[in-house]
Amino acid sequence: MSVLDNWSQWKDFLGDRLNQAQSTGMNKDVVNDLAYQIGDYLASQVEPKNDQEKILADLWSVASPDEQHAIANIMVKLVSNDGTR
Repeated sequence: MSVLDNWSQWKDFLGDRLNQAQSTGMNKDVVNDLAYQIGDYLASQVEPKNDQEKILADLWSVASPDEQHAIANIMVKLVSNDGTR
């Protein structure tokens, strides 16, 4: 099963990656820019696997670049306390 198949596992996966990035000293702006790049890649290359991902993909598809950055930043906030630690 892929981490993309389950929303909770996806958030934990993202939370783990965020924790790793922060522990290596990556600053918030770099993290947010990477989140935007990942979101853009996922929206254009990966089929959503669950209802939450479908909603995010729909929002991303109609959002301006500034709004897409906001979505990415919100996802970073959402997973900032998630992860398996």
